[in-house]
Amino acid sequence: MDKNTVTGLLLITAIIIAFTIYNRPNREQIEAQRRMRDSLAMVEVERAQLEAQQKRTDAQTDTALPGRGGDAVADFFSAGSFSSSADTSIVSVAEQSEDSVTLAMRPAASSSVQEETVVLENEKIRVLLSKRGGSIQSVQIKEYLHHTGENLLLFNGPHEARFNLNLFNRNSVHLSTEDQIFTPVAGGDPHSVTMRLQQSPDQYIDFVYTLPPDEYMMDFEVRLAGMKNGLHPESLTNFRMNWEQKIRQQEKGRTFENRFTRIHYKYDKQDVQKMSESRNDRKELSEPLKWFSFKDQYFTSIIIGKQPFSNTILSSQVLNDPDYTKYYKAEGWVPAMVSPDSDLLTAGFSYYFGPVHYNTLKAYDKDVAHNTDKLQLQENVYLGYRWLSWVNKWFVIPVFNFFLSLNWGMGLIILILTLMVKLITLPLTYKSFMSSAKMRVLRPQIQELEKKYPGNDQEMMMKRQQATMELYNKAGVNPMSGCLPMLIQMPVLLALFFFFPAAIELRQQGFLWADDLSTYDSLISWSGNIPLITRFLGNHISIFCLLMTAVNVFYTKYNMSMTDTGSQAMSGMKYMPIFMSVFMFFFLNSYPAGLNYYYFLSTLITIGLTLVMKQVIDENKILAQLEANKKKPKKKSGFMARLEEAQKMQEKMAREKAKENAKRNVRR
Repeated sequence: MDKNTVTGLLLITAIIIAFTIYNRPNREQIEAQRRMRDSLAMVEVERAQLEAQQKRTDAQTDTALPGRGGDAVADFFSAGSFSSSADTSIVSVAEQSEDSVTLAMRPAASSSVQEETVVLENEKIRVLLSKRGGSIQSVQIKEYLHHTGENLLLFNGPHEARFNLNLFNRNSVHLSTEDQIFTPVAGGDPHSVTMRLQQSPDQYIDFVYTLPPDEYMMDFEVRLAGMKNGLHPESLTNFRMNWEQKIRQQEKGRTFENRFTRIHYKYDKQDVQKMSESRNDRKELSEPLKWFSFKDQYFTSIIIGKQPFSNTILSSQVLNDPDYTKYYKAEGWVPAMVSPDSDLLTAGFSYYFGPVHYNTLKAYDKDVAHNTDKLQLQENVYLGYRWLSWVNKWFVIPVFNFFLSLNWGMGLIILILTLMVKLITLPLTYKSFMSSAKMRVLRPQIQELEKKYPGNDQEMMMKRQQATMELYNKAGVNPMSGCLPMLIQMPVLLALFFFFPAAIELRQQGFLWADDLSTYDSLISWSGNIPLITRFLGNHISIFCLLMTAVNVFYTKYNMSMTDTGSQAMSGMKYMPIFMSVFMFFFLNSYPAGLNYYYFLSTLITIGLTLVMKQVIDENKILAQLEANKKKPKKKSGFMARLEEAQKMQEKMAREKAKENAKRNVRR
């Protein structure tokens, strides 16, 4: 091997070694992997325990499913070598009085006991806690309604949401809290409820729910008393948690709602990520996770860890169900803390059950000083790409909220917002119009060049283009100057395209014939399947979208007639803008009526501005100015110089190719 080959091999070897060292897991990652292996082993133990438990249940024909709970708890404690100074027998009867509650462990034979719930509510949400599992059975968002006018429930019943805490004792016997019957404990705090699962007076599991007044955020704490000596070492530091939820269809437009229904999650001290909304997705996250959210278009359930979750598995499944859009599942480890002066184990997190409203979610970071410590819950509101969302965050949302504070109608607010956008972009619109006017007054001279260099062969086309560029250069016209103002306006136009579908303020707000500006207006609708039409339009026609399309086609044709310079290249592209305008009708027909109303107003105002400018601007003066520019010595701009240089190179290459072809023909 030569010297270069040896050097190359050594460099490759060094790179591989350095890459291996750099990607070698640190101590925390190794520990996380170990916990993951242990958790998988515990899952296998849990499966075996459940199978054995099911066999015992099947054998007990005289008792129903509720009888399982007490047996599982008895097995868990008797096989775990738990030490307690009190009697460890299971209490079987619940006795209640005004001053005290004696807690029951074994569920009654009647299934009605399982269905009993405890209500915890404030001005914003109503939460039902089930005795079975001690978990949240139902959540109602009180300030909003379902699109049918019924109460808006994020979920309702164990078939729509499940919470489970898994514990293992020293002998790997498994206890699943969702199978047990908890008992409410009387307390002094009216905003708090404690659900207790008790083995003895000194051995119990508490689920403590605290809902402050006028809040969407609810605190949840797990307390394990008298169990430290008998738990598996893994359960002393982490509790395995499982949360599952079916996402209800809350809005009228299911297809459009699906586009914004997804799982969001945030790594600890890092940015927010999101999972796929269009297909089944699964993420196994070994890095610490601060929170995750089960989100639909306008509402969400967020679980926020007091300490970051570890080894979290998130999964999302698209459902083909008339009542549900997605099925979400989260499995992870919740860090536990041991009380230094007792054997109490505690862990917990917070629930957010509420609207996906930007300012509401952002307010939870109000008193947080460091950016890395901020929750960034507002990132659940999708406002467009990162390079674009700043327009909505710093301009559109503040202006929109200001007008909302005046209690104006939503139709009027969108009109004023459109006028403000047009006013801000007016200088750019004026510059673009002037560029079009300059090219328009030069149309007769362009047509003369078309006659001077007729035909579509390559040589004539290059001569025609070169002559056209020389004319523009002498007259001081830059054909690209009209495009630049439009490009500068694009961030604002695109930002509003993302803002309207994400604005919960439009939800169930009516204007004219549209009863809900957050979804399509369906003044014209039908049932059944019409080939092609139903596939692309759905079973409705949006009147605002139809009006927007009609106005846009008119403006496109009018604008094409104004910007036609007489170039032969225009003939081939003449119908493309009209085709695109019609295509947008099929694309936007299912989008929110508020967005189509905005586009309709925006195009209508643009037409008005164009007509005003055409009357105000004197094209004869523009032509006179351009003719005067021709007489002045003109230094070529960098763009024009590069363009002419490119044309010369293209012409040279064409001549050389023609000569080469001629030589080949002679040889033949």
